[in-house]
Amino acid sequence: MLSFSGNDDFFSRRCVWVNGPVIVGAGPSGLAVGGCLRDQGVPFVVLEKADCIASLWQNRTYDRLKLHLPKQFCQLPNLPFPQHFPEYPTKKQFIDYLESYAKHFDINPQFNECVKSAKYDEACRLWRVKTVSSTGSHCSEVEYICQWLVVATGENAECVVPEIEGLNEFSGEVLHVCDYKSGEKFTGKRVLVVGCGNSGMEVSLDLFNHNAKPSMVARSSIHVLPREILGKSTFELAMLMMKWLPLWMVDKILLILAWFILGSTENYGLKRPSTGPLELKNTQGKTPVLDVGALQKIRSGQIEVVPGIKRFSCGMAELVNGEKLEIDSVVLATGYRSNVPYWLQESEFFSKNGFPKAPFPNGWKGKAGLYAVGFTRRGLSGASSDAMKIAQDIGKVYKEDLKQKKQKVPTHRRCISQF
Repeated sequence: MLSFSGNDDFFSRRCVWVNGPVIVGAGPSGLAVGGCLRDQGVPFVVLEKADCIASLWQNRTYDRLKLHLPKQFCQLPNLPFPQHFPEYPTKKQFIDYLESYAKHFDINPQFNECVKSAKYDEACRLWRVKTVSSTGSHCSEVEYICQWLVVATGENAECVVPEIEGLNEFSGEVLHVCDYKSGEKFTGKRVLVVGCGNSGMEVSLDLFNHNAKPSMVARSSIHVLPREILGKSTFELAMLMMKWLPLWMVDKILLILAWFILGSTENYGLKRPSTGPLELKNTQGKTPVLDVGALQKIRSGQIEVVPGIKRFSCGMAELVNGEKLEIDSVVLATGYRSNVPYWLQESEFFSKNGFPKAPFPNGWKGKAGLYAVGFTRRGLSGASSDAMKIAQDIGKVYKEDLKQKKQKVPTHRRCISQF
C-alpha cells in the first residue's frame, strides 16, 4: 500500500494505492474473504467503520444469543471451530472464534474508517473508495484506489425502526433490539416486543426469564420450526433431504414434523405463511423461527401474542383489533437492512434495497472488479461459499498480472508495494 498525504493540526487527506482488493466490512463475511485471499497470496485492505471486528456481534446483540444453526454450518473457510465448542456456540464463543480467525490469517482491518463513497473511475479503470475517520480532535479523509472492491457490509448493517403513530409520544423506554442486552433491567415491567422473528421470540423469552411481563406483536405470518427433530438439527435434516427431494416436498415434510412436535401455532396467534419455510427463505429472505423455548411460554400464556399496533399514546399501545395495552417499555425487534445504497455509487449490480440483483448463487460478482459477500440470505455458509469464489477469481487475475509485471520489469528495478 502506497500513500500520499498532506497534514495540518485538524485535517488531513491521503490518497492510498492498494495493491489488491479493498474489502468494506470486517464482519464474518469480510473476514472470510480476507482469509481466502491470504491463502491465495493476494494482499488486501479491510475497512471497518467500528473499532472492532464483527461489531454487530460484539456491540449490537443480546447476551443470551447463541448460533441458531450447528457450528459446522457457521464456520468460515479453512479454519473450523475448536472441537470443544458446543454444537450451538454462544455469542462469546463465536466472537472468540472470529478473533482467532483474524489472528490466524493475519487480518488487520483499518478500524474507525467509515466509507462515505465508492465509485468506479472509467477513465483509469480503478475504484475510488473515500473514507472519513475521526479520533478526538483529529479528522482525516482517505481515498483508497484499487482494482477490486469487495462489498462485505452485509444484510444487517443498519437497524430498521418502523414509523408507528404516536411512538414519539410514548412515555416509557423505547429501544431497538440492537441495544437490548438482557431482561434484567425490565424485571416487573410490562414490555411490548414488536416483531415475532427469531430475535422477537428470544427477547420475549429472555424477558420472561427475568420476571418481566412480555407481549409480542405478530403482525405478519411466520413459520415456527423446532430447532431439532429427533435429536437432529432441523436445518441439517433439511439440507440432507434437499439432496434427494425437491424443495416443495422438503417443505411439506418439515411442516408435518413441526405440527407433530409443536402443534398448531395458529391457535396462539402465530399464523403460518402459505409458502413453505425453505421456499420463503430462498425467495423473500424471511428466515423461519427456530424455537428455543418461547413457544412453550406462549402456549401457557406467559408470553402473550397480540396483533399489529394501530398507535401508541403516553403509556399505552392501541392494537388493530381495538384492544388497548398498558405497557412500560417497547423493544423493536424489527430487523435490519443493507446500507450499500448510501455509499456505493453503482446501480447495475446492486438494487435499491442494497442486495445484488442477481439471485443466488450468481450474486457474488459484478463488473469492473466489483464483488459482494454476505448477501445470499443463506447465513454464514452462503457467505463462506461466496468468499472462496471471490478469492479464487481475484487470485487468478492477480497472479497473472504479477507474472506479466515480472517479465516486463528488470530484476534490479522491480518493486512491488503491498499492504
